This record gives sequence, C-alpha cells and structure tokens, in this order.
Amino acid sequence: MSPLPIPVVSPVQAYLGYRAEMDAAIERVLTSGWYILGQEVAAFEAAFASFAEMAEMIGVGNGTDAIHLALRTLEIGQGDIVVTASHTAVATVAAIELAGATAVLVDVEPQSYTLDPHKLDETLAQLATEGTPARAVIAIHIYGHPCDTIALASICERHGVALIEDCAQAHGARIGNRHVGSAGQAACFSFYPTKNLAAFGDGGSVGFNDAALAARCRALREYGWQDRYLSDLQGMNSRLDELHAAMLAVRLGHLDAEMERRRAVARIYDAGLADHVATPPVRPGCEHAYHLYVVRTRDRDSLARALAAEGIGTGVHYPAPVHSQRAYAGRIRIGAGGMEVTERIAGEILSLPMHGFLPDADAHRVVEAVARVFRNV
Repeated sequence: MSPLPIPVVSPVQAYLGYRAEMDAAIERVLTSGWYILGQEVAAFEAAFASFAEMAEMIGVGNGTDAIHLALRTLEIGQGDIVVTASHTAVATVAAIELAGATAVLVDVEPQSYTLDPHKLDETLAQLATEGTPARAVIAIHIYGHPCDTIALASICERHGVALIEDCAQAHGARIGNRHVGSAGQAACFSFYPTKNLAAFGDGGSVGFNDAALAARCRALREYGWQDRYLSDLQGMNSRLDELHAAMLAVRLGHLDAEMERRRAVARIYDAGLADHVATPPVRPGCEHAYHLYVVRTRDRDSLARALAAEGIGTGVHYPAPVHSQRAYAGRIRIGAGGMEVTERIAGEILSLPMHGFLPDADAHRVVEAVARVFRNV
C-alpha cells in the first residue's frame, strides 16, 4: 500500500487539530448577532498586538489591504516612490500601486533572500540625486526569515524615508528579543489560510506603535469614519470580520506550539539535506518563523518531479520576480545594482512540506526521498 501523500501545506489540519475550540468560537459568533467589527475583532486585535509586541493592531480584510492602508496612513500615494524587493509575492507591489504610488525594485541578499541593505542605500541615494526621493521602503520578511532591520532602519532614517515591514510570512519571527514589526513606522500581516497564523479565508492586520497613526488607519479601513456614517477621510472598506477574528484567536493561543513544531521540522531538514541542497541559513541573533522551508538546487525541476512521484508536495515561491512578470515588465524601475541574485534564485528555489502539524515521520520521509534523488543522479 502506498504511503499517504505529504502536502506542502495543510490548512485543514488546524481545524481538525482544534476542532472543539473552533466550533465553539464559530457558534459564539453566529449566535451573537454581531458579525462586523465587534467584540471578537477588538479582543483579537488586543491579543495579537500583545503577541507582536506592538501598541496597537488594526484588523483589515487581507494582507494586500494591510500594506495599502499602511501607505495611506503614512500619507503616501500618487506620485510617491516606494522601494521594495522584486523577490516577493506580487501582492507587495500590487498594494503600492493600489495606493497610487510607484514601486522601485531592489535586489536581495543571496543567503536570506531579504532586501539587500547596500543596494537599498545606493538606490535611495540615486533617487535623491535625481530629485525624486523615495517616501517609503517596504522590507519583506520573506519565508519567515527576518530582514536585517537594524541596517534597514538606519538607512531609512538617514535618507528620511519611512520603513514599513511586510510581516505576512513572519508571525513568530524574532530579531534579538523583539518580534518582527517594531523597527519601522508600520507592520503588515496577512492571515491567508496557509500563513503561520491563519484564518479560514482572507484577513490581515496593520500594527503601529504610534497612537495617532493607529487612529488614522482605523478610520481609513472603514470609509474614513470616526463617527458612523460621517467620513472625515477618503477611506475604504477593509474589515476583519468577527468570525475570522474568533478563529484567529484560537489559532493565536496555539501559535507558539506550532512554531516549535515548524522549527523541529526545520532541524530535521537541516541535518538531513545539507549534503544535497542549499538549506536556509539563519542570520545570527534571529529566529526564523519557517513559514516556508525553501532549499536551492540547480536541479530544482527534476527534484520536484521526483518528489511528486513519491507523493511529496513542493512549491515554488516565487517562479518569476515581479519585474519580469507581464503586468510589470518594461514599466517598473529596477534599483541600483540590478537583479543578479533575484534572477538567479528564481530558477533554483523549492519549498518543501512545512506546517505546524507535520510529524517527524513525514519530515524524515522527505529527507530520505531527496537523498535518493541525489544518489541516483
């Protein structure tokens, strides 16, 4: 009998694992008669702000809206330049353009795949010299590995540029003893079903340590209202609903345990795969959240096919840099130093199974399958 398939992610396991708590949360919301921006959202916002070590958290409709609203809150929009990485989910750049701003894309470091501080510094200096200085930088904690926010924050401060952290893949990641998100003016999170902290649909949040910015964002997420039906700002409709907030609160209560499971799986992978593929290093002083466990090999496509034949799921995050995709190619600016690293890794990266319920036996099975592939090459 063939062994059961191993999916690269398994959102359903979170429901099955916490079924009684989830069902109680769902029933509580459905019988309350209040479904939008009520007590469940307020309680989750407070709990997640405490977890993320931020003063305030504002629940919104999704991670893309979180970035869009962070930019709007900082009054960044039409004609403004925002610098970020091309090695990212396209949502990061889509949010910049939704705000009316213009994206400039910079290369990443070859080990962490996060924004390269040196190339960012050169790009910001170049833009300023041209008379078109950037207004903001969006630093992406890709795959759950923290950016070098100490260096990035220093660079942004020197250039007078706001720093926004895209933490969509980094719930639970730390730099030193601090959760990611507190280095800049705003932190943006996604609760998409595959994230470390996930809803069963779309959801997101924006975190601030500045009360005035938080108040502005709260108004912007709901039509610019401070008093109901009276718009003081030109806002939008992007609200985390009560049902998702209640389920996210359940997930949040188990997030530390799920993070330990992810890190345990990563240790098995690190020990068993290093002789065959490039495994993800962790910058000293950082804690990786392992939203994804991404390896690199020039034999990426053949490895993926071989693992698929054994019932082992893989993914590619992401198959094409934003600047090379049809919607953006030829019209989006590339920053100083080009895109050598970004373009090289796009053909070599492969995501292996990783989630907070993956058993050791499955992780060892993945390791053994990868080893067989390379023994037979």
